[in-house]
Amino acid sequence: MNSLPITKAHGTGNDFVLVEDLDGHLEIDADLVRQLCDRNFGVGADGLIRLAPADEDAAAFFMDYRNSDGSIAEMCGNGIRCSTKYLIDRGLLTSSHDRARRRVGVQTRSGVRQVTYELGGDDLVSTVEVDMGPPSFEPASVPLAPDFAESLQVPFESIHAGERLRLNAVSMGNPHAVVFGPDPVGIDVASVGREIEKSAIFPEGANVEFVEVVSSSHLKMRVWERGVGETLACGSGACAAFAAARELEMVGDSVTLSLPGGELRLRWDGTIMMAGPAVEVFDAVVNLDTLGAPTYHR
Repeated sequence: MNSLPITKAHGTGNDFVLVEDLDGHLEIDADLVRQLCDRNFGVGADGLIRLAPADEDAAAFFMDYRNSDGSIAEMCGNGIRCSTKYLIDRGLLTSSHDRARRRVGVQTRSGVRQVTYELGGDDLVSTVEVDMGPPSFEPASVPLAPDFAESLQVPFESIHAGERLRLNAVSMGNPHAVVFGPDPVGIDVASVGREIEKSAIFPEGANVEFVEVVSSSHLKMRVWERGVGETLACGSGACAAFAAARELEMVGDSVTLSLPGGELRLRWDGTIMMAGPAVEVFDAVVNLDTLGAPTYHR
């Protein structure tokens, strides 16, 4: 495999390298993921998605997602939207796809997610709504360290923030720590986010969301993603922020959530429904022999 066809896509600025593998014959290891996602010597992305065969009857395909550092991720809401657009626009889905209702099942490592989509004037997918499932506040499901009996308002002494923070731990199929406070524009997301991600409170790490409650129907957020760093958006993180804010009675049953990369719409329907755009930027064929940083000699 000396060349690889790819598509670059993003959902509200959360960007991905998409690789079609519906025959299930490609092997993409962590090193190749890191090289392709490198923003200087590769394509550049927050993560890589291999569109693979599903082994669940309720799903049309499996979203095999890896973070830019090569680590495996359980869930990616923005990635689901981009994956769905890619396959629908190209007419590649032949099973578990209800064309009349514009509905399709997507298998992820945290279960099958049901997706509905809207077509634009060009008959291509423009907006996708994902049933992200119910949140869990059970400490063991996040997971939190065994000595934590509660997941909300967990005290955390932050060296980098210089203050005691309150962490709200939520599982959306992957672990999240939501921190409510003022406008996150002034937060050192890299330092504080990494500090929380690596804390012993979260034995499997955590995605960290810094959230301002602007009103009962509007949230503003920046996010530090486990295995990636700060990204312009995070779909599961947006859901975690909404879930925590709703649980704490800060917001109602529907919100607009503003991120550096755009806006997502979230609503409660016994589960969390997330809607937002899916955009393809370009198609390309990558020469795998040229990937990787050159050796620097002094």
